[in-house]
Amino acid sequence: MEIKPIRIAAFASGGGSNVRAIYSNIAKGALSAELVAVISNNSACGALQFARDNGIPAFHLSVRQFSTAGQFENRLLALLTEHKTELVVLAGYMKKMPEMVVRAFKNRMLNIHPSLLPSFGGKGLYGHFVHEAVLNYGCKVSGVTVHLVDAEYDTGPPVLQRCVPVLDDDTPETLASRVLQEEHKIYSDAIQLFAEKRVHIVGRSVRILSGTEK
Repeated sequence: MEIKPIRIAAFASGGGSNVRAIYSNIAKGALSAELVAVISNNSACGALQFARDNGIPAFHLSVRQFSTAGQFENRLLALLTEHKTELVVLAGYMKKMPEMVVRAFKNRMLNIHPSLLPSFGGKGLYGHFVHEAVLNYGCKVSGVTVHLVDAEYDTGPPVLQRCVPVLDDDTPETLASRVLQEEHKIYSDAIQLFAEKRVHIVGRSVRILSGTEK
């Protein structure tokens, strides 16, 4: 049965390696999705340039461009609506998503975090800070979590999680590299589950349905 591509808008603040991986998987036919917009708070964001280079609508949108936070939130929501967004994916977006937008996309907004939540999550724990914390704690495994977004940092229910081993000679940089490789796989896997309508959510319970259960 043919799967209709899900329309996704990606938010990023940096180089956008996860945006690039998602786009690559779409181009290869491995992901049933259409990247309808890339949005960033950072005008120099590499993800925006990548989007422009590949004909994807790209938008620099920052609260500092508006007189009030409410105006920013309304424009953000309007932009997502204009592009008929079905799923929002946060891919290294370094700003907290406004609660109004989170509510509008309840159970349709994903974030990726480089640890096995709820461990090593929350405000201030991002990027290399996560990997430093994992190593300082002496963990034997780390991993990746794709989770639904709620009003707080990294507290939404997990959709998919995968382990990444921590090696005895790991540095934050070597661990980050292996975790990132898994991020590039798991994010597209999670998006594909939404495209196939196999994600069943009740409260904090996220159940992945088999093809026969849909």
